[in-house]
Amino acid sequence: MSLTELFDQPVIIGAGLAGLAAALSAAPRPVVLLTAGTLSDGAASLWSQGGIAAAIGDDDDISLHIQDTIAAGDGLCDADAVARIISQGPAVIAQLEAYGARFDRDLNGAFTLGLEAAHSRRRIAHVRDHTGASITHAMAQAVRDAPHVAVMERTRAVALSTHAGAIAGVWIEQGGARYLLRTGTVLIATGGAAGLYRSSSAPPGATGSGLALAARAGAEMRDLEFVQFHPTGLDARISPLPLISEAVRGEGAKLIDETGRRFTDELAPRDIVARAIQRHLDDGHQVFLDARSIGSYFANRFPSIHAVCQAAGIEPAMTPIPVTPVAHYHMGGIAVDVAGRSTIEGLFAAGEAACTGLHGANRLASNSLLEAFQTGHDCGLMLRDAESRGSMAGTRCTVCVPNTGFVPDLMDRHLFVQRKQDGLASLIADLVPHAPANDSALIALMIAVAAHDREESRGAHTRLDFPDRDTAAKPSFLTMNTALARAHSIRALGIAA
Repeated sequence: MSLTELFDQPVIIGAGLAGLAAALSAAPRPVVLLTAGTLSDGAASLWSQGGIAAAIGDDDDISLHIQDTIAAGDGLCDADAVARIISQGPAVIAQLEAYGARFDRDLNGAFTLGLEAAHSRRRIAHVRDHTGASITHAMAQAVRDAPHVAVMERTRAVALSTHAGAIAGVWIEQGGARYLLRTGTVLIATGGAAGLYRSSSAPPGATGSGLALAARAGAEMRDLEFVQFHPTGLDARISPLPLISEAVRGEGAKLIDETGRRFTDELAPRDIVARAIQRHLDDGHQVFLDARSIGSYFANRFPSIHAVCQAAGIEPAMTPIPVTPVAHYHMGGIAVDVAGRSTIEGLFAAGEAACTGLHGANRLASNSLLEAFQTGHDCGLMLRDAESRGSMAGTRCTVCVPNTGFVPDLMDRHLFVQRKQDGLASLIADLVPHAPANDSALIALMIAVAAHDREESRGAHTRLDFPDRDTAAKPSFLTMNTALARAHSIRALGIAA
C-alpha cells in the first residue's frame, strides 16, 4: 500500500490496549495504526501483571467500585468520568473474552477474582500474573485480522502538523526516512511517562513521547504532577525494575523490615504504602515482601514473578523478597473531554497518555486496563464518524530528540516519592536549556513545574515542605508555553536568590 493511499484516514499512534481497542471499534472506517515497535512488543499494556478491575463478583456492585475509585483519587476524580468508565467494567470483561482473552476461572466456571489495595471487594479478573500480555496479544491478533486497519510497525510519529489550530497531518519516521501522513484526525495512545525515571517499572520507550507530540502542537495537559509509584518493585540492580504485583499482597504477603517487623498496612492505597516504604528506606532500614505464607501456591498463581525472583536468586516460598518503590503510572496526561477530545481540533487521546479524570490524584489498582480499553473503544467510535481530511498547509517538521540519559537521574533525585521546593527548582533549572529540543526534557520539565506549583500533599504527590492537604485544590492545567514561561520564572528566582 502506498503512502498516498493512507492520506485522509484517521491515524492511531500506539499499539497498546487503548490503540488496539480504538482501531477495532472504528470499523468499518479505514484507519492507520502506527507503532514504534511491533504489535507483539513494546506496549506497556503487555507488562501489566495484576489484572483488570470490574464489579463482576456476587458480592460486588458497580457503585462500590465507583466509591473505591473516588476514595483512592483523593478528591480530584471527575465523577462523570468515573461513573462512565467504571460502569462499563462487566461489559469490558465480556468484550475481551469475545476477542479471545481467557480469564482464570474455578472448576465451576466462576471467575477467580483477586484482591488489591484499596478495593473493598475481590474484583480483579486475571490471567494468572500476565493479564496484560494475554489481553493485548488477543487484541493484536484481532487487529491483524481486521481488513480496515493498516498497521505500520517500526514507525515513529515524530511531529504533528497543524493548520489554523487543527490537526493537518502526522510526520512519521520509518527506516531512516521521514514522511507526512496527511490527516485531520489523530488519536494518541502512546502510554505514559514512568520511563523518564531511572527507578521505573515501565518499558524503556514510555517517556511521554505522545505527550510531547501533543504539547508541541499546543494541546493542554492536566494533572502532570501525579505520578504513581508502585510500592513493590524488586530491589535489583537492573532497569526497568520487575514488579512484585499488588496481587501478591492480596494473597497474604506482608511487608517487613530486616528485623521481621511489619510497619504498614499492605492493602492501603498505593500512595500510602509507597510513602511508608520510602520513609523506612530513608531511615536506614531494608524492606522485604514476605510471601512465605503463600507457600508452594506462589509458583502456580504468579509464575512470571516466581521466575523473576528465581533469576535473582530468591525462592519466594522460603525467602522474603527485597522491594523498593518504582515509578509506575502517570495519572496526568493530555487533557481530554468525555469523548477523548483534546483542546486541539482533530486530536484525541486515550489510555495512559490521556487524563480523563478517572484516577484523580492516585490510581486505584487495576483500573488502568479497564480505562485503556474503554477510552480506546470510545475514541474509535469517534474516529469512525470523524471528518478526517488533512492539509498540505503547515507541514514544517521540527523533530526533537526523544530522550537524553541525564533526565532519569535528575527525576529520581528530585521528583520521586517525596518532593520539596528547592529540589524541584533545581530540577527545573537543569531542564530548561534542554526542553526546547528534547522531548524527554520537555515532559520532565512540565511535570516538575506542575509539582512545584502544587503546594500541598495529595494522593501520589507528596511535598515534604507542604505536608497538608489543601481543601480548595483543583486539577491543574498546563500548556507547553505556559510551562516554559513558568520554568524561566522559577529559574530566574533561583539565580537571584
